[in-house]
Amino acid sequence: MSEIRVLIVEDEPLIARDIAMMLAHNDYTVSGVVYTKEEALDELKNNTPDLVLLDINLDGGQEGIEIAREINLKYHLPFVFLTSYSDKKTLAFAKETEPSGYVVKPYAEAGVCATLEIAVYNHRQKHRHLYPDLNLEKINRHLHTPLSEREFEVLQLIYEGRSNLQIADTLFVSVNTVKKHINNAYLKIDATSRSTAIARLRTLSSGGH
Repeated sequence: MSEIRVLIVEDEPLIARDIAMMLAHNDYTVSGVVYTKEEALDELKNNTPDLVLLDINLDGGQEGIEIAREINLKYHLPFVFLTSYSDKKTLAFAKETEPSGYVVKPYAEAGVCATLEIAVYNHRQKHRHLYPDLNLEKINRHLHTPLSEREFEVLQLIYEGRSNLQIADTLFVSVNTVKKHINNAYLKIDATSRSTAIARLRTLSSGGH
């Protein structure tokens, strides 16, 4: 899938459904909607998203913070906390996990989407020193069907954390054109999502297969 895949972890079904509909209308794909810590950890392991929208207070506790720690330890994904009023102690624990953003209830659609877009981009920029630079010639050396220059350009922007809309604006093309380039590129590098594409690009740029 070419869109940014978001896992929603929220224990209030009506809110979760509202956010899922909102994201679907704004060029995101909802990879899953879960209500408990156990379900969230299962999704992270078996259906890894590109980003997690995470309620701090699941079922009245701090399980959202526990999930955030697991994300930092094992998955290194951007996550955004979804929260209503929380006490200072909870917020202190939350800040220690270094979230990529906060969405405060009640929320506005534009605010949620802007927060998620910035979260993905900032997470990539923050950790870019950990990843090799991309080189088209080096990547194509390991592919049966080489990437075109335009496909490589689109993958570079994904690698930097850009959304489809940002890529379209940067390249002065339509979002549908961006999606076609992404889907073609995914087939060539054997990727099924942004997270797997980034992992594959890292491997190929490091000389792996």
